[in-house]
Amino acid sequence: MSEELLLPVPQVPPGDTGVAWLRSSVVRFSNGPEHARRRALTERLLEGVQVTTLDELAAALGLRGELDAIAEIAPCYQPHEPVTAAADAAVERLAGAHDEETAARIGLLVQAWAATHALAGHLSTGNPAPPVPVTRRQTEQGVVEVSLERHPFGHGPHACPGREIATRIAKNTAFRALHHQDEPLVLPNAWDHSSAAALHAAGFLAIGTTSLGVAAAHGLPDGMGLAGEQAVALARLLSTLPCPVTADLESGFGRPPAEVAELVAGLGVAGVNLEDGRPHGLADPQEQAELIAAVKERAPGVFLNARIDTHWLGLAHEETAARARRYVDAGADGIFVAGLTEPREIEQLAALAPLNVLAQQRTPKELGDLGVKRISTGSLLFRTALHHTVAAARRVRDGELPQAFGYDEVQELVSRGTRSDAG
Repeated sequence: MSEELLLPVPQVPPGDTGVAWLRSSVVRFSNGPEHARRRALTERLLEGVQVTTLDELAAALGLRGELDAIAEIAPCYQPHEPVTAAADAAVERLAGAHDEETAARIGLLVQAWAATHALAGHLSTGNPAPPVPVTRRQTEQGVVEVSLERHPFGHGPHACPGREIATRIAKNTAFRALHHQDEPLVLPNAWDHSSAAALHAAGFLAIGTTSLGVAAAHGLPDGMGLAGEQAVALARLLSTLPCPVTADLESGFGRPPAEVAELVAGLGVAGVNLEDGRPHGLADPQEQAELIAAVKERAPGVFLNARIDTHWLGLAHEETAARARRYVDAGADGIFVAGLTEPREIEQLAALAPLNVLAQQRTPKELGDLGVKRISTGSLLFRTALHHTVAAARRVRDGELPQAFGYDEVQELVSRGTRSDAG
């Protein structure tokens, strides 16, 4: 930790209205007892807040529908930035009473807006830069700029109390954007923390999980709803990676829609897969649509990929298309048809919503030309790793040494530095 981050922030001039009042009333630009009091107030406002979008955060802070005003204020919030008349007017419209709690609510949303927009842009391109590159501290020689390269949300007394919320919303925003690019998102699927961390370190912008890999790694069969505890535990663990993660939740592990919705809202991941396959066939499409609708109502910022298992059962294209339309109408953000390979059907389904297919013989560019927006490896990487594990053991038995990651490389992959909550 840089000792400079423990120094006080520069004082801001007092103000009675507009941005000047906001700056002089928030925790961000205060020190000493005033800072402690305001920080406690800020933490109280965030206590128990579990949101997936900026709109939800605005509602939780009593500022529903005010993001346009926040967007006017944000570019003028920092003391070194010029203030516009529109920003002053926006503060006054939101303020009502000019008290510290009102300032805290506005300030929290302003900082969340700025951080999530910057961080989401970085995550979408693999840019490791922090959302705010520098912070300012007061020294005897004057104001100095301190790099936040290693502390993206500050550190010490001014560590951001809302960084977990801002990070989550940013990951959700970035993950959604990755489904609306010219080239399809190639999404590798991990089965534990080390495989996910290695894939992120290899440059993949987002990571998924594989239900077969998770279940088999715990001695359980896939698709039977038996690995729910293990899948949820892994999703929570991977949510700390510095990239968006989407979790395969099978069909919700037998939980009712309301419980699945609460689970998704609290997982911390940017996306989930929910399939209409069941241990003994397909779910009724209306039942699956109700599950999708419940999840999207509770966790609107989480990208819900509706997996359709008709191809596994050899059903007609018409059944697949009908289910896809119903699930999209219920709120699904994307559709995933496992086993889909026929070009004409790919093009037709891609017109309904961002389409996900499994990796196949066609290149990402060829699939992208057909309209595909996401290519998953599914259980392929897990099965490949299992195959190479056995092959490597045989080579050792035969007197050879296989290639592998070094001990220190693996230690680095699972260090705290690979997680977005690193301090």
